Amino acid sequence: MTTSLPKRIEHDLIGNFSVPADVYYGVNTSRAVENFPISGRRLSDAPDLIIALAAIKEAAAQSNAELGLLTVERANVIIQACQEIRGGALLDQFVVDLIQGGAGTSTNMNANEVIANRALEILGHSRGDYAHLHPNEHVNLSQSTNDVYPTALKLASLAGIARLLTAMSSLRTAFADKAREFADVLKMGRTQLQDAVPMTLGQEFGTYAVMLLEDEARLSEAALLIREINLGATAIGTGITAHPDYATKVREHLSVIIGIDLITAPDLVEATQDCGAFVQLSGVLKRVAVKLSKVCNDLRLLSSGPRAGFGEINLPARQAGSSIMPGKINPVIPEVVNQVAFEIIGNDITVTMAAEAGQLQLNAFEPIIFYSLNKSILHLTQACRTLEENCVRGITANRNRLQDNVEQSIGLITALNPYIGYGNATEVALEAHRSGRGVYDIVLERGLMAKETLDTILRPEMLTCPQQMPA
Repeated sequence: MTTSLPKRIEHDLIGNFSVPADVYYGVNTSRAVENFPISGRRLSDAPDLIIALAAIKEAAAQSNAELGLLTVERANVIIQACQEIRGGALLDQFVVDLIQGGAGTSTNMNANEVIANRALEILGHSRGDYAHLHPNEHVNLSQSTNDVYPTALKLASLAGIARLLTAMSSLRTAFADKAREFADVLKMGRTQLQDAVPMTLGQEFGTYAVMLLEDEARLSEAALLIREINLGATAIGTGITAHPDYATKVREHLSVIIGIDLITAPDLVEATQDCGAFVQLSGVLKRVAVKLSKVCNDLRLLSSGPRAGFGEINLPARQAGSSIMPGKINPVIPEVVNQVAFEIIGNDITVTMAAEAGQLQLNAFEPIIFYSLNKSILHLTQACRTLEENCVRGITANRNRLQDNVEQSIGLITALNPYIGYGNATEVALEAHRSGRGVYDIVLERGLMAKETLDTILRPEMLTCPQQMPA
């Protein structure tokens, strides 16, 4: 015999709905769970978003109480519920799929219902007893999904960006440390996969550190745009149903709660329909991903072999590379970072199309925009961490292989051209190519330079930076 769990009946404009008695969410959330079985990722899988929603509802309750729109008693219990949620409570009650129709209304109502029912509980009332405190009339007072939801997306993105910047900075430091470690290691630089001119392995790794520093700056710039919010806009940006002072008050309270100086958009009608800041952020994330993927391409190529490839550096051995080839070790960490980059590039296309698809006073596709951005930020952060910890920190140089490559490379002749002349340099290069011998030996054999002079010129500090050439 099956015993049914206790239920409570809630009502919305569609009709009655049976909700489990012990949950904090209500009818709107329950219908959304039925309607949107899409990604399998619930709001609770994006805790930054839940914290942001609770912070917004807390700031709204404070503002409404100060404006005389909400009783102090109701405001206090709403604020307490919000603070509990920001502290990690009731996370499992945020059950709506992250991908949803309705421009985020289901997300907003999930928050309204959980906060209302927890506030009712604090007051000593039963969950669902909305006559005493209502999800819409009190928790959502002076608000609309259309200003709450995009503001929450921005706050959640800012939290994720902060962690990403930390991970990028740590990875940059790892590359910079390797640049110092390899500062004296001479190697051949390459263009179009052909020998070019000498450089140091330190210079090669130093460029990766500089690249990350530049992208940290671009990401910080994008974050500044995300600080502009439309809270107080309500439905379409006109501020209907909100007090004239509400937008200013709620922004001030919210800034204090989250510890970030937010900016109210100068034109709330424009801000409510525009997703430009999300497009900008997505583009920067793509920029970081593309450049990081290029670095991983380099690491895979430089470590290829180990004997039949470049074999210039060694990546840390993380796991057996083959189920059939004994002793094979694959560059699995750069490979996974490459795949994250491919995903982020695809996410950027999704954000672009969703932002373009907005119509008139609202973009209904912000759920997929956040879903894509959230994945990009999270996965890129983890990719930076694993690349640093499981790869870059353990890279070593094959110094003998690198030295042999320099001495045997025909590209070395470019560095000697100012000393022996273009004609002699061409003849040496041709002979080296025909015979397979190194430029170094041929120059000495032909008596074009003394060994002491040649060794001096071939020091890393002479080959890898501008020098005063002989007249």
